[in-house]
Amino acid sequence: MYYEEPARKIPVYKEVDVLVLGAGPAGVAAAISSARQGAKTLLVESLGDVGGIATSGLMSHWTGSTRGGIYEEILDRSADYPTGVDEKEFSYRHTINPEKLKTMLLNMLLEAGAEVLLYTMAVDPIMEGDRIKGVIIENKSGRSAIFAKVVIDSTGDGDIAARAGAEYVLGREDDHSMQPATIMFKIGGVDYSRAIFPGFFEDYREIPAGEVQQLGKENLPFPAGHVLLYRNALPGVVTCNMTNCIGIDGTNAEDLVKATVTCRNQMAPIVEFLRKYVPGYEKCYLLSAAPLVGIRETRHFKGIQTLTEEDIRTAKQYENWVVTHASFNFDVHNMTGAGLDATGEQATFKPTSYTIPYGCLVPEKLDGLLLAGRNISGTHKAHSNYRVMPICANMGQAAGIAAALCAKADILPRDLDVKPLQKLLLENGVMEP
Repeated sequence: MYYEEPARKIPVYKEVDVLVLGAGPAGVAAAISSARQGAKTLLVESLGDVGGIATSGLMSHWTGSTRGGIYEEILDRSADYPTGVDEKEFSYRHTINPEKLKTMLLNMLLEAGAEVLLYTMAVDPIMEGDRIKGVIIENKSGRSAIFAKVVIDSTGDGDIAARAGAEYVLGREDDHSMQPATIMFKIGGVDYSRAIFPGFFEDYREIPAGEVQQLGKENLPFPAGHVLLYRNALPGVVTCNMTNCIGIDGTNAEDLVKATVTCRNQMAPIVEFLRKYVPGYEKCYLLSAAPLVGIRETRHFKGIQTLTEEDIRTAKQYENWVVTHASFNFDVHNMTGAGLDATGEQATFKPTSYTIPYGCLVPEKLDGLLLAGRNISGTHKAHSNYRVMPICANMGQAAGIAAALCAKADILPRDLDVKPLQKLLLENGVMEP
């Protein structure tokens, strides 16, 4: 059954040089970087805060050992050290205080001269042939249009890119399975003097009751079952990455509801498990849970170039690089249960230092559009490496500067000479490959 909407005129909200959709680490970095180049920049975000999974998702820390670029600037300005801990203590530099980060990122945007429109959904592209000219938005003020010389889709799922007709592969190439979803949550009342902090799936810890990962598999409600616990700068607070929902598609609204119900109902059993089995957690309690479901994987768009697993394994240095010193493991979460997928490699893979080429940010066929974040052009296995927030932030920096250059010269992203872009990236903190 269908309902045919009547045609109507809607107001034009704004005309800008660069329109950025989605205010996660990639989108925020893109908007800041575009505005710093003098482009009239607008960032549109559906939530009431900026930062995406890093903030509204209650992420525990910046993971991955990316160096240089706007990521380092964000770390310098947002690092949260506990009272009495020296700022040279490396581990706390990457710990995230979501509330501090929300305000800091918002101020970075305003300092750069970017405009920010929160509580707003980008719902449809405005097309002229194969070129995107803007988007339709919906918010409390109603429905309106925004026109832009360049649009950057950093929505994670690439919603506008998909609606504009950009080609993509959903999930894993052979069966379209996608990594599971998680709701991060924080607990209080932890005794840090006795607590353990297993930080990855293959982090096996012997405790009085047994090996902690095995205990998790045996006692937590399926598909939960792994134990991942992270330090926080607040006294007695620990961030838990332990809820798990498999078999969902993050581009489907009903599946997002399923993930929310599943993950939230795992929280109480997880807290009880920690109280019963894990030293230092005997008096822990649920403190807060993220209002945003963490979606790891959905669309992989087809770009002019595609980053592959082999590129990462061989630490490929592309001549047309725009992200350098990207480094992580192949973090593929189990698509049929808890823990690491059989194709994942964490403890066994020695991270490389690879580059991401400009062509991965440019859709193969659509014009006027750039991609930034986990939706760029890459294979399923490669994506499990580059999807982490530090790498996404530096992708956003590259996309933002590229968009500003395109808007100024009135050229399409596919026609941009990468050399001036690379020069500006180096001038803005990116390290030579």
